[in-house]
Amino acid sequence: MSHEPPTPPAELPTDIVDTLNESSPELLRHVASYAEELAEHREREARLAEKEGEDEIEERPDELPDDVPSKATITIKEINDNRYYYWQWREGEKVTSKYKGPVDQDE
Repeated sequence: MSHEPPTPPAELPTDIVDTLNESSPELLRHVASYAEELAEHREREARLAEKEGEDEIEERPDELPDDVPSKATITIKEINDNRYYYWQWREGEKVTSKYKGPVDQDE
């Protein structure tokens, strides 16, 4: 590992780079975790908005639990360096999650 600090991406605004450079390692880890979750949320929102316009009725997958709607998608969350699958779907303004199981280490 290099003793030089990493070079920030060119797309990152200078004020954000300056703030991050002044932050503690603990705060940087919180920011990284939040940024990853926010990116997943926005990608999921985009997928949900894309699917909202589809009129096709899909068959209910066999693996889908009875209390999970067929419109649910699977997402991966990382908690304490462990990765888990969750079913997620929108109920009005709220996004609901239900645990599915651990992610196989070979994936």
